[in-house]
Amino acid sequence: MSLLFTPYPLGNISLKNRVVMPPMCMYKAEEDGCVTLFHETHYGARAIGGVGLIIVEATAVEPRGRITDNDLGLWNDAQIEGHQKLVKIVHELGATMAIQLAHAGRKSICKSSIPVAPSPLLFSDTGGFKTPIALCNMEIEEIIIAFVEAAKRAHKAGYDVLELHGAHGYLLGEFLSPLTNVRTDRYGGSLENRCKLLIKVCEAILTAVPLPLIVRLSADEWMEGGWNINDSLYLSQKLHDIGVSMMHVSAGGNHAKQTLIPPLVPSYQTDYARSIKEKSAIPTIAVGLITTQEQGETLLKEGVCDLVAYGRELLRSPNMVQFFMKESGDKTSIEPAYARAF
Repeated sequence: MSLLFTPYPLGNISLKNRVVMPPMCMYKAEEDGCVTLFHETHYGARAIGGVGLIIVEATAVEPRGRITDNDLGLWNDAQIEGHQKLVKIVHELGATMAIQLAHAGRKSICKSSIPVAPSPLLFSDTGGFKTPIALCNMEIEEIIIAFVEAAKRAHKAGYDVLELHGAHGYLLGEFLSPLTNVRTDRYGGSLENRCKLLIKVCEAILTAVPLPLIVRLSADEWMEGGWNINDSLYLSQKLHDIGVSMMHVSAGGNHAKQTLIPPLVPSYQTDYARSIKEKSAIPTIAVGLITTQEQGETLLKEGVCDLVAYGRELLRSPNMVQFFMKESGDKTSIEPAYARAF
């Protein structure tokens, strides 16, 4: 049997296979941040298609933490019901459900609020970005609480797994980088201090909510003097030691113009996942233009990662997993209602 289709234990749950739908922003919520029919259909289709773990798109922990005014949210109790319905749909269709809790930081382009960040540095002078306000220490503590309260709501909604968005230049990732965090207090300066916020959020969530926790991380920000794989190894080890279950390893996104971006070839980010898995002893999800069964199978066989994320390919083909099953000669797990198509 293909390794892609073998079960995987994540905390106290068992994923039916190792195919992950990573969080991809759809910008289909209304301004209230609630789940819509689009989300039910979008994620439900991938569950029917056979994905093992679905990670719901970046979901804001406070209104000013949205990337756009059309992001999902879990900043109030009124939003729980829609997530409960979404989780119930996807569970009934056979997939495990995770949700990515996020704060956009300086990359928010919401019209009604001013973004916040570790330091008052503009992301870009085009695209509707605003110069952020630097958070004071009291506001940082309030954001930690916001993450914890959103995690509790996610647990109440029935999610199986939580993911924290520490990648792609959003708030938690902004604190990690010496290029976007120029603070001189206990949250800035040294590598230890710059990692402090993300670690504190993880510790608080793990204390409050009994669910496996994944952290998505940009392993390298592709800038001279910026966050790099050695920093990621340090942080990954710290997160492993406090009980984080897995690292979801991506890269880039912290700057509008990245000077050290590598060639965008298939599997171009997967070496980061390999390094973190091997050197920090923590399981990983690999990403990076992975589109075929063969690519995913090779990554698993070579020990690069434990789970494989297919992003754009799952947008193109909700039934991707069933096509892979046909290719591997294993049709027994194909959704019976679709079997004649394969």
